[in-house]
Amino acid sequence: MTTGSHLPPVLRPAHPPRRRLDDLAARFGGDVRGDAAAVELTGLTLATADLRPGEAFVAIRGVNRHGAEFAKAAAATGAVAVITDEAGAAIAADSGLPVVVVDDPRALLGDLSAWVYDTAENLPVLLATTGTNGKTSVSHLLEGILAQLGVVTGLSSTAERHIAGEVIVSRLTTPEASEFHALLALMRERGVEAVAVEVSAQALSRHRVDGIVFDVAGFTNLTHDHLDDYADMREYFEAKLPLFRPDRSRRAVVCLDSSYGAEVAARSEVPTVTIVTPAIAAAAAASADWTVEIVAERQDGTEFTLTGPAGALTTTVPVIGRHMAANAGLAIVMLLEAGYPWARLTDALDGQRIDAHLPGRTQRVSGERGPAVYVDFGHSPDAFEKTLAAVRRVTPGRVVMVFGADGDRDATKRLDMGRTAVEGSDLLIVTDHHPRHEDPDSIRATLVDGARRARPDAEILEFSPPERAIIEAVARVGEGDAILWAGPGHQDYRDIRGVRTPYSARELARRALRDAGWPVPEPSWPVPYPADETPLSDPARDWR
Repeated sequence: MTTGSHLPPVLRPAHPPRRRLDDLAARFGGDVRGDAAAVELTGLTLATADLRPGEAFVAIRGVNRHGAEFAKAAAATGAVAVITDEAGAAIAADSGLPVVVVDDPRALLGDLSAWVYDTAENLPVLLATTGTNGKTSVSHLLEGILAQLGVVTGLSSTAERHIAGEVIVSRLTTPEASEFHALLALMRERGVEAVAVEVSAQALSRHRVDGIVFDVAGFTNLTHDHLDDYADMREYFEAKLPLFRPDRSRRAVVCLDSSYGAEVAARSEVPTVTIVTPAIAAAAAASADWTVEIVAERQDGTEFTLTGPAGALTTTVPVIGRHMAANAGLAIVMLLEAGYPWARLTDALDGQRIDAHLPGRTQRVSGERGPAVYVDFGHSPDAFEKTLAAVRRVTPGRVVMVFGADGDRDATKRLDMGRTAVEGSDLLIVTDHHPRHEDPDSIRATLVDGARRARPDAEILEFSPPERAIIEAVARVGEGDAILWAGPGHQDYRDIRGVRTPYSARELARRALRDAGWPVPEPSWPVPYPADETPLSDPARDWR
């Protein structure tokens, strides 16, 4: 088991600009306390654990503590200054560092970072995707298509950060502003020409993408999620809209497959085009600029035709599901709106497969023989509904659903998660996911309750921990059947009482299949432990 050391590194440019602290204070109206003469900084950070010598420590008020309490630790690590508010200045006064006092350092962090890292201009093409589901898929599809066009790419998603071919595991869906600007500066330094960025509602609310104007913003959908952060769906929706204003983006592409798409398009303050998948939202087809028509659905991908003002092309997205075809269509139109010529897009894609890897997104981990096993990151009722339907359409036999729910996250969706899971499957197995500081037995009980309310006669089983759940699922399927394990996706840990325990659903599924006698392909992802050695499980729970 690991703790904070399991977190991936925060990246910095190799040759950052050097900025004078007194220039920073003058530019942003800060009041300097202490001796700022000749003090230069090369970066910013909110966390002392990520701080590098020569950087300024930005201390903000947290839920329980003020970041300025860590000013002495920042000084010991090599910080050259503290940037904080008036309350923080009093706390940091004995750190020995000069302090720049501003009214709201959190709100100012994006602009500060843009100035420190010189990311206000001369950036790669920036492509932002927001929505409840599909953000990660669209981001990885954008990167894959750009690579097919011969473009040097960067990516920032829930799953990974990519920099001209280098892959780093992500921490947050959207990094903090200081980390994001440092990442963009590093990408520019390495010759990246275009960057796909996943932008969450929280990123907009918490100023993580401040100081950036995206060339194109894309909207996928809005469904029930994140009501632990927002009071209701309306507040959640309103948190997305700032991305579609001139200070955030230059153009937009909006998918009309969910009911909120039309309102996003109507309220967008930048030039906007729309796209729809009639197989998902037939009523909106007549009003959209672009359409995604499903041609064929197979276990190895979904073929579709994209038609709009520039023409038509037919291509295949390498995962199952009409919603994945919708994501791919959105990505293609975003690239067109970003200035990539239609002829160049058709040359690369028409009649071809999109060459993109979508980690943990309906990812098949099984072989050609035996049951099909898909591991997916989806953890909302809408994601369950769409993905189960996609699995059903390509499965001749039974569909088994395995899932759990996050602890310390939006609990209001759990009953609906149970309902949609049982409605779309022939056998439902409820297990654990990230319990965090909640009682996992209680989480499972709510999920089972939601399922039994919807289908009292359904076959519903409950197994803990998930290492056992996948073994039990594989024991109940055969040739022609399918298992959808939803929730863990690409993640390589479980959060159990604040401890990140090494864990890979993809590898556990492969082991269960192999142990049951089914052939499994070599993994296309990093395996934390050899397949026949250390189990990826919580050693405190010996369920065998």
